[in-house]
Amino acid sequence: MLINCINDRLTAPRRQCCTMKVYRISAVTLKVRDMKRSCSFYSRLPGFNLVYGGEADTFTTFEIEGSKAYLNLELANETKQPDFGRIIFHTEDVDGLYRYMKSDRAISGAVTFETEPEDAPWGERFFHVREPDGYQLSFARPLSNK
Repeated sequence: MLINCINDRLTAPRRQCCTMKVYRISAVTLKVRDMKRSCSFYSRLPGFNLVYGGEADTFTTFEIEGSKAYLNLELANETKQPDFGRIIFHTEDVDGLYRYMKSDRAISGAVTFETEPEDAPWGERFFHVREPDGYQLSFARPLSNK
């Protein structure tokens, strides 16, 4: 439980602290070289439902039926070596978690903040960080209930 709400180091009440905890992996994003080929493959898998983007887009989302989990496909930028993508975690309080991570010296010294919290056109509020080994992590919250 977020290490007992960060071992009581926060001055905020416990209720507020615990709303910013991470409660599930929402999605995994994979970098792909050929969106048309990838969309064709994933759309043929039973239980993968296209919910955003498609063959002609640079970003596509498949919902895994019955799970509230998603597979995102992002067209790889050919000018740089592609990484695996990103892991997306859901939290109830994106802005609170961002402020906490920025203010905690151990966390802020270990990660690179790539974005501040922002609303995305696909319906999430999110921010991105690079964790100590360089993997991209996204912390997000749906803007509306699906």
